[in-house]
Amino acid sequence: MSSWDDDDSAAAAATDVELLKRAWRNEKAAPEILRFDSPLVSRVREQIQLLEETLDDFADSGVDDLVVSLYQMDLDRTLFLLRSYLRLRLQKIEKYTMHISRSDDLLSRLSQQERRFAKSCAEIMEKHLEQSVLSKLPYGYDSVTRQSLSSTEDDMVPEPQLDTFVFCKTKSDVGAFQLDDIGEEVVDLVADDLYVLRYKSIKGLVEGGRIDLI
Repeated sequence: MSSWDDDDSAAAAATDVELLKRAWRNEKAAPEILRFDSPLVSRVREQIQLLEETLDDFADSGVDDLVVSLYQMDLDRTLFLLRSYLRLRLQKIEKYTMHISRSDDLLSRLSQQERRFAKSCAEIMEKHLEQSVLSKLPYGYDSVTRQSLSSTEDDMVPEPQLDTFVFCKTKSDVGAFQLDDIGEEVVDLVADDLYVLRYKSIKGLVEGGRIDLI
């Protein structure tokens, strides 16, 4: 069986709460915003609704308090994870609003609600900067994204530092993996081993679900 088959089997065996916890850890550790897992979030929300309905039924049927307490703990844990996951993403959107709003790739990683939030944040920020600062600066220095007319890129737009080192754990054997563009840095990635690597080097493996950030 290939390592990809192993990954699929492990994913199938994991509960949605475990998958959400993994998505939360990856989002928390990654310097950039990751792709929103819409199917997973939808399933988790359905589970939350089912748990809430079950607890309501318990209240009407006199179920043992211990059973009710266990269901309530499960509900509270799931709610906490979901809210924390969504909050982490909103914090990144707020921090890198201008950067995200100028990239089709980054915008495609957001949910529909997050895209609306990002657009609103960008508009509010631009309006605030224009009214409070930029309108008072001389021509050539009144750009939201560039320091001056001589700037060749958007040097005033905060961007995530993809060179950041991250702790990660391989989910399967990857084998010899090239960490740089010219092949001078190669590491043998073995299943279930821990590594400290630059995020940009393993970004594709994180997106492909072959490595988890921790």
